[in-house]
Amino acid sequence: MQEPQYRAPEVRKLLDAVAKGKRPCMSIMNMPPLPYLARIPGLDTASVAHCYTDPSVWQSFDPGWMTLCSPDPQAFRPPEEPLNVLQVSLPTNFKAARFADDAATAMLRRLEADIEAIRYDTGDRVVELPVKLKVHDSVFVPLAKWCMLLTGNYRCVLPDEARSIRDAVHGDLEASRAVYEWVAELCRKLGAAPEDQVPFEKYAKAAEVLVKPSSAARALFAGAPNIERVDCLVKTLAARHGMQLDVVDETVALVDARLAKNREKAAA
Repeated sequence: MQEPQYRAPEVRKLLDAVAKGKRPCMSIMNMPPLPYLARIPGLDTASVAHCYTDPSVWQSFDPGWMTLCSPDPQAFRPPEEPLNVLQVSLPTNFKAARFADDAATAMLRRLEADIEAIRYDTGDRVVELPVKLKVHDSVFVPLAKWCMLLTGNYRCVLPDEARSIRDAVHGDLEASRAVYEWVAELCRKLGAAPEDQVPFEKYAKAAEVLVKPSSAARALFAGAPNIERVDCLVKTLAARHGMQLDVVDETVALVDARLAKNREKAAA
């Protein structure tokens, strides 16, 4: 699920029960849940609440029971296939941060080991799963996805159409590098270490095969009134650290404008 969907009444009720039950939760959204951001030292979650469709859905969670997983694999639902079929166009790893709780982290590490051990018989040969779960001690490792999202996913949004992630990244490679390194610098100001991050060259190479627009761009041009706003989150946090970049401001403005059009149309 994506962040805006959690405000649906039935989902909100379930989420609240899970939170009050003190169940460990791992999010695979691009948008980090507010309780996860609370695990970052010095980050004021109230200052970024406006970037969420409904921040109140997270209020019952203890940050210690929430972790985040960077969903680096690119997956999409082929329109000609059943609803439960996903196609992975970029097989890489899900990178999760440990929980604050040791017992919950041990469960996460068991999942990591079990997935690593899986073998699948294709009929021709036995293969490993191409996508794995990797557990890290640093809470900043999942934030490495922010660089990718701001460089590629949100820059798919143009005034009147959506372009592919490949075109967003490689249409102006130097501008893309500038965005990527700017977001990486923000993450380091928040506390990330260089080894928590992914080099721009590795991302740019991976983006060469991403020939479809991002899910955020596709949703916007399909009329969605709300999407995950990692672009807004990054811009807001950057401003609080005295950082600004014109390309990011332009991207956020394009997303804002398209959302305003979609909401106006939905209200008509």
